Amino acid sequence: MLEDLSTAALVGALGVAAAVVFAAGVKITRLADVLADRTGLGEALAGAVLLGAATSLSGVVVSIVSAIEGRPSLAFSNSIGGIAAQTAFLAIADLTYRKANLEHAAAELANIFQALVLVVLLALPFLAFTLPEATLWAVHPVSLVIPALYVGSLIASRAVREAPMWRAVSTAETRDDAPEDESAATRRQSTARLVAVFLGLMAAMGAAGWAIAVSAGELSGRLGVSETLLGVLATAVITSLPELVTTLIAIRRGALQLAVGGIIGGNTFDTLFLSAADVAYRDGSLYHAVQLQDYFWVVTALLMTCVVTGGLIVREREGPGRIGLESVTLLTLYAGAVAAQVLLEG
Repeated sequence: MLEDLSTAALVGALGVAAAVVFAAGVKITRLADVLADRTGLGEALAGAVLLGAATSLSGVVVSIVSAIEGRPSLAFSNSIGGIAAQTAFLAIADLTYRKANLEHAAAELANIFQALVLVVLLALPFLAFTLPEATLWAVHPVSLVIPALYVGSLIASRAVREAPMWRAVSTAETRDDAPEDESAATRRQSTARLVAVFLGLMAAMGAAGWAIAVSAGELSGRLGVSETLLGVLATAVITSLPELVTTLIAIRRGALQLAVGGIIGGNTFDTLFLSAADVAYRDGSLYHAVQLQDYFWVVTALLMTCVVTGGLIVREREGPGRIGLESVTLLTLYAGAVAAQVLLEG
């Protein structure tokens, strides 16, 4: 069926799917902020759990569908490329917040902890790559470890929030995580109804992810570009649009911890794409089926995550161009990685 569509029609389908992801992401951000206050999760943890899972749903669908279709590099690079792109979005968000460096104002121990967890999760694909290609029902053992660590980190994050062993120094620029007044529209709705709407939006984003996956897979063959390039520069960026939208909206609402937590939490959730894709890929270990250039993006994502973690700890008030030095470094790393990937294609 897809082969009967023109290239322009496939590109149009990608555009429509991206619009759905964009619109759903706007609505989900507002709901997540309200649910964070109602449930007592707090903005950082709500960003990691609610926004992280919801905004990443389209991406996980892309990775699963790509793996089922026998496109391991597209499945892998969609996950890792999304992590790199979303981390770069933090720098864009810093550009829009003019009061102080975003990492300084959004001081939150839970976000630092989640960033450290992300470093560990990103190291696991390398561990799988260096180990023998041993699988259990065509699934590498590392793919079982990733979700276990993810769930454990969420439990630990709740403990970090409720009983922190240290606190960030409060300054004039620090924005505290305090409950905000709800709009009249949301006050009239029960928490159960808000959750139902939230799940409905997630379903729409999942359907958009399927459309992105099948369209991108067909375009890869027609345009003659590698699955890695298509994954990191097309599907990963498109499915990461919700993270950009939700981050900018959260900052506009003053929910700075939610903004940073949404990115970091979304990134940790994105590592689950690898486990899901490995299960869906029936020809052996996903980690051994991908190309070496796919692991180049794992290194990039690791470096960018370490830079963000350092920024959250150092908490520079103001750097070059009224943004943090870590934001400048993030943009430089991402732009350099994209340029290197394009050169590799040439």
